[in-house]
Amino acid sequence: MEKILVTGALGQIGSELTLALKEKYGEENIIASDIRKPEDNPNGGLYEQLDVNDAEAWRKLLEDNKVTQVYHLAAMLSGVAEKVPAKAWDLNTKSLLSLLEMAKDGLVKKIFWPSSIAVYGKGAKKYDTPQDEVQSPLSMYGIAKLAGERFCEYYNIKYGIDVRSIRYPGLISWKTLPGGGTTDYAVDIYYKALEDGKYECFLSKETTLPMLYMDDALKATIQLMEADYDKLTVRSSYNLGGLSFNPREIADEIKKRIPNFEISYNPDFRQAIADSWPAKIDDSVAVKDWGWQPDFDLSSMTDTMLEKLKIKLGYE
Repeated sequence: MEKILVTGALGQIGSELTLALKEKYGEENIIASDIRKPEDNPNGGLYEQLDVNDAEAWRKLLEDNKVTQVYHLAAMLSGVAEKVPAKAWDLNTKSLLSLLEMAKDGLVKKIFWPSSIAVYGKGAKKYDTPQDEVQSPLSMYGIAKLAGERFCEYYNIKYGIDVRSIRYPGLISWKTLPGGGTTDYAVDIYYKALEDGKYECFLSKETTLPMLYMDDALKATIQLMEADYDKLTVRSSYNLGGLSFNPREIADEIKKRIPNFEISYNPDFRQAIADSWPAKIDDSVAVKDWGWQPDFDLSSMTDTMLEKLKIKLGYE
């Protein structure tokens, strides 16, 4: 049986992926870790406090627990990274390099590491951005993710490390609050629609970006990790599409269900980041290699988000 470590397990993706892995592989085989203290872990089960920039502590954790797989999710998202770029580089890039070195030493057999659509930038095709499109990111987050992709490919080719990756679009979930990303408006807007009936968006109304409902992101991640190694043709990171919409379109969907909802626009520094990203992703390679297919569109996601948040916020 696999012994799986999840870093960044209390973050937006980690908190939900950890539960999905426990359900699939058994709670006793999943170790959650984060820089926060054990008492901050709401999910129970095995938990280790870990700073992924502390390579020796990480190495000891892998050795002591005979870990076979690592889902390395600890990261600083795009909006926050622009404010502290040097710290973002260390967390988003150096920690991955440390893990790849540990894999080279035989401490772990398989790695998942998330990349992002932020690896694209100036000069990239805006719509139906292909798997091998030019990558010239304009944000520290994107620069770090691009470097990480090159590390993954290098360690696979040179040392045979089984490392797998997805370029996540914006992720939307009712379970966890936004974590400082440029696509966070697409989560926050649902909260504000229910709580205040209005929302001021930090992007312009026509800023179309790729998005994905969290359930689809979790499904894709586990599918990729369980895919036959020999069928995978991408060793940097797979494009992953699902939804593409702009703030006006998501607001229109909400208005169908909350007619009095109002949205206004006040773009900030994140607008420049969003403008450098693709609007729609071509994920045909993921479809071909491991059968990727999303379940949610904008309408079904909006129904689910509002239904779940009404219960969470005590409106039902």
